Amino acid sequence: MRGCNNFCTYCIVPYTRGREKSRNADDIINEINLIYKKGGLDITLLGQNVNSYDYKGLDFPALLNRIVKETDIPRIRFLTSHPKDLSDKLIDTIFSAKRICKSLHLPVQSGSDRILTKMNRGYKISRYKGVINRIRNVDKEFVITTDIIVGFPGETEEDYNMTLELVNDIRYDFAYMFRYSPRVGTPAAKFKDQIPEEIKLNRLNKLIDIQNSISYDKNREMIGKTYEVFFEGISKRNSKELSGRTDGNKIVVYNGEYSRTAKVVIKSIRGHTPFGLKI
Repeated sequence: MRGCNNFCTYCIVPYTRGREKSRNADDIINEINLIYKKGGLDITLLGQNVNSYDYKGLDFPALLNRIVKETDIPRIRFLTSHPKDLSDKLIDTIFSAKRICKSLHLPVQSGSDRILTKMNRGYKISRYKGVINRIRNVDKEFVITTDIIVGFPGETEEDYNMTLELVNDIRYDFAYMFRYSPRVGTPAAKFKDQIPEEIKLNRLNKLIDIQNSISYDKNREMIGKTYEVFFEGISKRNSKELSGRTDGNKIVVYNGEYSRTAKVVIKSIRGHTPFGLKI
C-alpha cells in the first residue's frame, strides 16, 4: 500500500505521497508466487501503515491468511505497523501461522503521552505496552524493534526520561533513534517551543548508549541457541564466512558449507553481531 492517513505532526508523507491506497490482493498473491518461483524465500509487505490495509473489505489479517494459504513462500514479514491500529486479530494471525515471522517493528516515537498527543500519534503508552505484553506473554523471544524521536518541540526532561524508562522496560532488540528535525510544511515545524540542537544531541546520544547496551544483551541471550538462518551473502569482514537472517530478522554470521537455509548454533557475539556454526 502507498500513502498515509495519519498526519503525524512531524511527518511529511501524507502531503507528498497522498492518502492510503491498498494494492489489489490478487496482484500481491501473484507477485509473491512469482518471487518464490524465481527462488525467493523471504518477502516483506510494505506500507506506511500496513495495519490499515483494506482492499474491497479485505483487511490486513485476512490478506496475511490468504498469503499463507495461497503461496508457499517460507517467510512472510511486514512493516511498518502503527500502534493505534495493531489489533488482537492481527496478533492472533501472526501466532497462528509458522511462516509469518515472529518479529514486529512498532514505532513508539516517545514514552510520554503528552508528547504523543502533540505528535498526533493516536495512542497512549498504556495501550502500547499492553500490545507488547500480550505478544511477549505468548513468546518471550519475539523480536520487537522501534523508532524513537527525541527533542520533539516542547519535550521536557520529564518527557525525555519517560522515553528512557520505556526503553529500559520494554528492552527492544533494536531501535532507529533520531533527534527531531523540522520538515517544512508539517505542523510541528511551526511549533514555537523548539528544542535547542545541543540538548537534542545530548538526549539522543544518551538514548543510543542505553539502547546499544540493551541490544548487545539481547543478542548475548542468543548464545547457545539454534536458529534457522536463510543465506543472504558472504560476510563483509571474512570471505570464508556466510551471512544470513533469522526468523526474528537478525543478521547472523556463521561458518559452514553453503546452503540456502541452515541450522546455526550461536557461539559468540562479535561487536553486536551474533556468530555461529552451521550444524
